[in-house]
Amino acid sequence: MGQNPSFAARPAAAGANRHRARGLWAMLAVAALIVVACAAPAGGSPSAPAATSGQASASAPASAASSPAIAYPEAPIRVIVPFAAGGPTDTVTRLVAEPMSATLGQEIIVENVAGAGGTLAAGQVATAAADGYTVLMHHIGMSTAPSLYPDLPYDPLVDFKTIGLVTEVPMTIVGRKSFAPTTLQELVDHVKANGMAVRYANAGIGAASHLCGLLFMTAVDAKVTEVPYDGTGPAMEDLLGDQDVDFMCDQTTNTTTQIKAGTVKAYAITSPERNEALPDVPTTSEGGLPDLEIGVWHGLYVPKDTPDEIVQALTGALQGALTDANVIAKFAELGTVPVPADQATPEAHTAKLQAQIELWKPIIEAAGVTP
Repeated sequence: MGQNPSFAARPAAAGANRHRARGLWAMLAVAALIVVACAAPAGGSPSAPAATSGQASASAPASAASSPAIAYPEAPIRVIVPFAAGGPTDTVTRLVAEPMSATLGQEIIVENVAGAGGTLAAGQVATAAADGYTVLMHHIGMSTAPSLYPDLPYDPLVDFKTIGLVTEVPMTIVGRKSFAPTTLQELVDHVKANGMAVRYANAGIGAASHLCGLLFMTAVDAKVTEVPYDGTGPAMEDLLGDQDVDFMCDQTTNTTTQIKAGTVKAYAITSPERNEALPDVPTTSEGGLPDLEIGVWHGLYVPKDTPDEIVQALTGALQGALTDANVIAKFAELGTVPVPADQATPEAHTAKLQAQIELWKPIIEAAGVTP
């Protein structure tokens, strides 16, 4: 505590001056007791004076700092999925939404807004209120949209804040049950021999299934007829119908059950190693296409002006969801795993997005793909 200025001004002389000073201090002490007694409330004690105005102003900021700046969430949260219900991104979203909802103490409503390769939903979230109640779950298509759409109404790196990565899912190349090829090499030979007569299903320009198809056609140096759908869920339904389309490339989250049931033919998985959930499905490298490797990563986004406190709350809920036993088990059944904790962060997510934008730009430009 600082020195009282009255004491600092006290005379240092001896003798009569010292005696006069002592008398003066005695008078001041008596006056101080009288003032305290008058200021004390009825029944109060003069030994417990009220805080000075200086003390009150010092304690007020401390009290404000200890209180949460934002009360969140106080209402249900919408998570927008850019593809149809029943597809892989929808499946991933619904699995993590349940434990996130429990952590946040509010209902999470999953809403499917399909169309324009995922850009329709992303555009809606980019312009939504930045209050944490509208969240986007998107996949690799967030990084390819800038190269695919020259008039894209948003910038993935500018108009959003990242929450964290969720999972990276390998893809599988599958065909309808009565399709003639039985191996990846036979599929390649069939495509080269029949070209545009072969019908390839995808979820539209910019979708993961579309990107995988681009890599496939580049790898085999042949073109096929692309049949776009509003999501891979409807595309899978037609593939299971064994007529309208011949083959497709889709995430294990959407194909594992069908492959195990034998309702589709599995040609390869697009990962460097075989998948534990599908041990009998060879990799693309094993099948003769080492350049055809692609993983589909998913992440959560909010509008750019969303307060950091809300971003932190959502990140914390996501990280908790990715350690949930049910999520881990269901992901394993679908041929994937949650990302490690250090990837379920805004920093890691932003770095991934930036790197993927740079990776896909020359590939898409070389393919000459336009909406």
